[in-house]
Amino acid sequence: MPLCAVSLDDLILEDEPSYSHVALYGILKKFLRRSGHRFLIPEGNEVASWDRTVFLNLTYWNAEQGADILCDRHLAADVIAHAAWHAVVSSGLEKLVGKSGSKTAAGLFFAESIASAFDLYLVGRLFQHAPDSDFITTQVPIMAEAAEQAGMSSEDFSALIEAVVEDPERAFEDLRALLFDVTMALCTCPDAMSAQHTLERFDSHRFSSLLHHFQLSAWVLYARAYGVVDDSAQAAIVALDQTLRSAPDSLSWLERSWIS
Repeated sequence: MPLCAVSLDDLILEDEPSYSHVALYGILKKFLRRSGHRFLIPEGNEVASWDRTVFLNLTYWNAEQGADILCDRHLAADVIAHAAWHAVVSSGLEKLVGKSGSKTAAGLFFAESIASAFDLYLVGRLFQHAPDSDFITTQVPIMAEAAEQAGMSSEDFSALIEAVVEDPERAFEDLRALLFDVTMALCTCPDAMSAQHTLERFDSHRFSSLLHHFQLSAWVLYARAYGVVDDSAQAAIVALDQTLRSAPDSLSWLERSWIS
């Protein structure tokens, strides 16, 4: 089943009405369209299996000629936002530290932590406004399962979601910083015992129960295999991470500095 590259305008977008109240979604979509980002789909009217597309996306998630692989011509709105954040961060880091910046371990983790943490922001924005949206009805149960496997009770998970709904921007930044910290630390761990000690350091974080929802092994293994060593770029990205932490609203900072 050969794959062919298509643009955003060649795809059938799903669940978009649920995002009508999320202004940043529309901004990200416009950025992605302007970037010329390509998606890979089966040629003709073929449909690829879900497990195959998941494997391809997790294994080749940031390749030099990377593109999101889809089962068919249908594209969920949250995937548009995820792809757009990668395009935004890649462009921003290139201006800040050059092309090598986004290929360092810090650059890879910085981009993926933003794109992934935005999922939790969307939960906060859609949970009450669009509770029947495809995103909420599929992603929240998956997050709940990950939290349960980590030892969180259903009552505590409900309280966690309530807090996310109350302040989605704070939830985004807290999760973004956690994902960046954890993956940066795991990337240097020499063995499983060291990695276990590293993960235990973050057990008290309010979002620690969601860590394994984000397939962190793929992030770490990719960075170890393909990450570029550039100490000056790495240091600049770590400093940028601190800038986001100190910003009153890191999403607004990213929109103002790198999108608008």
